Amino acid sequence: MKQLNLALLWHMHQPDYRDYVTGESTLPWVYLHAIKDYTDMAYHLEAHPKIRAIINFVPVLLDQLEDFIEQFASGKIHCPLLRLLATPELERITMQERLYIFDSCFLSNHETMLKPYPAYKRLHELYHMFRQHRESELIYFSGQYFSDLLVWYHLAWIGESVRRNNEFVMNLMAKSEGFTHTDRLQLFNLIGELIRQIIPRYRKLSDSGQIELSTTPHYHPLSPLLIDFSCARDSQPDVALPSHPCYPGGRGRVAYHLSSAIASHEQRFQQKPSGIWPAEGGVSAALLKSMAEQNNRWTASGEAVLVNSLRASQPDTPLPDRNHYLYRPYRFAGEAEEIVCFFRDDHLSDLIGFEYAKWFGRDAAENFIQALEHIYRDTPATENPIVSVILDGENAWETYPYNGFYFLNDLYHLIENHSFIRTTTYRNYITDTGTADTIKTLTTLTAGSWVYGTFSTWIGDAEKNRAWDMLCAAKHSFDLVMQSDRLSATEKEQASKQLASCESSDWFWWFGDYNSAHSVASFDQLFRKNLMNLYHLLKLPVPSTIFETISKGNDQAQTSGTMQRSL
Repeated sequence: MKQLNLALLWHMHQPDYRDYVTGESTLPWVYLHAIKDYTDMAYHLEAHPKIRAIINFVPVLLDQLEDFIEQFASGKIHCPLLRLLATPELERITMQERLYIFDSCFLSNHETMLKPYPAYKRLHELYHMFRQHRESELIYFSGQYFSDLLVWYHLAWIGESVRRNNEFVMNLMAKSEGFTHTDRLQLFNLIGELIRQIIPRYRKLSDSGQIELSTTPHYHPLSPLLIDFSCARDSQPDVALPSHPCYPGGRGRVAYHLSSAIASHEQRFQQKPSGIWPAEGGVSAALLKSMAEQNNRWTASGEAVLVNSLRASQPDTPLPDRNHYLYRPYRFAGEAEEIVCFFRDDHLSDLIGFEYAKWFGRDAAENFIQALEHIYRDTPATENPIVSVILDGENAWETYPYNGFYFLNDLYHLIENHSFIRTTTYRNYITDTGTADTIKTLTTLTAGSWVYGTFSTWIGDAEKNRAWDMLCAAKHSFDLVMQSDRLSATEKEQASKQLASCESSDWFWWFGDYNSAHSVASFDQLFRKNLMNLYHLLKLPVPSTIFETISKGNDQAQTSGTMQRSL
């Protein structure tokens, strides 16, 4: 009997927020997403044991989670917001710390994470009133105000599964205000415990066979661009490229990120990953060759990449209906032919990422199932289609009521009880099908990503290209120093890790006036601080250009820019 295979790939990633010189974590997003999204996503899988899924952890995220575990164990906290949560006498904090709390503790989706809580909403209204009319009087806010604000911000970021099952959290929310240092310390300790549980929970799900764990090149670099800037012209022939012709030694850097990711995955989960989700779904023929050299079995990208590749492989053949090409795996002829490539259904993935948050959870889940049933009916009768739904496992849920609790619970329940839809993993699918005819071979892979099928989010405009040129110059200096006796072996290792952080795709994502000024300012500073730290670790003077802002963003931008639609 014909079946529809559904591959759900949840991508878990945060860039490296650690300052390699000071040891501080400059932004709190790793631990906040940990207590909300990574916790809730594990809960839903545990509650629905028949659901199979692929969970993609970027190693630099796991590095930071383990760093937080060590901080809680030692009592030496390197994140300012966490330190303030546990600070005994908030009346005595500095003006700088007060302003930091104000700047930090209202950063969330206010519709779903602030307005539903009257006490938290009042704190925001009071702050807004004074900031708008008497900003100088912010100094007079009481220690109790800051205590309540810190507690409510963290309660807003606590996962819905924790809210529903943890009596202490229930009591805090019922108390509503007047939180004591004891309350804050208990909440602080709960955060530490939730973070400690994350990796073991997913490891247990993997050991049971319910999920497949995959990885990404270690620091989330845009690997095709590291290898060759000109691959951006596969999908955008007229795109402007950086002044440097290529990233120095890029192919070797990609090999480093790949091998490091595989080693860290094996160390944490006691098995090598079968496949790799490349950062941003960015693929090229050269990257697939590097993956094949690391013995990877599968990779995945966006639907537009497949469309471009089909047109390039069969230029004289009209493209058929997507039901006749999208829902099957592919190989690309050449040196990486052994790698099986899957392509996401951009429409279904974007429904979860951008649309279903506006629906009632049950209605959204039923609509998703109906869309799968249409695919089942419209694909060839002789095939068992595989539908790939791939998106962030963290950023979407902030826009959903209750962190997507009802949508995910209903979706998993409907799938579990469906007659012909079954969830699978890529590893299991390949094992089940082997080298069957369902895996088609194409002659050409057109380089691109899951956003528009191009690399335009990371390269091409003046600000992004300027950042690439700054990174190229730093890499050139890195290579010269590494070839000398200037640094000890330990110092070279520190510099290499710092360079890897500089190579993350995230910095380039944020440059541009389509993102909010606040977010762009944070990531602009982080990128330049990483470059400054690299020059310091190389014992070289910092070029003056690194002290100049790269991008300012747009004060009118309405979204945080953590996700983008595929089309």
